[in-house]
Amino acid sequence: MEYTISPIGTIESPFEDNEEAPIQPSFSDAFGTIIINPEFVEGLTELEGFSHIILLYLFDRATTVDLKVIPYLDDTPKGIFAIRHPNRPNKIGMSIVQLVKIDKNKLLVKGIDVLNQTPLIDIKPFVPEFDIKGIDNTEIGWLAKKLRNQEGE
Repeated sequence: MEYTISPIGTIESPFEDNEEAPIQPSFSDAFGTIIINPEFVEGLTELEGFSHIILLYLFDRATTVDLKVIPYLDDTPKGIFAIRHPNRPNKIGMSIVQLVKIDKNKLLVKGIDVLNQTPLIDIKPFVPEFDIKGIDNTEIGWLAKKLRNQEGE
């Protein structure tokens, strides 16, 4: 089965290449602007009441598919589905950012970690009661040891 996904807008950020961009939104205080295509503006109704949103976007500059990659924080290859590297089969990225303001078709966000002019494919409201339910029982696989080691430094 094959699907076609068309962007609903564009993400503007201060980052022009991978070396400039933070590795995750939690490492970023940068502001960005989400430009929604005119035909989708009605879909922003009631979004201004949410403090955070989930952005789904295309890693449009990722040129290969790698099923194993050496991730940030490690020196051993991991499966692509166990990391957040852009060289994925479907090249879909996700970031949770703070929604600062909506002005017509422009959303000002804080915590952006994507490259400038990245195609946006969807927005979802972040709802802690839905998105982090069961947080006390969460496991983070190979990253647990790496993060503990970093905190101990």
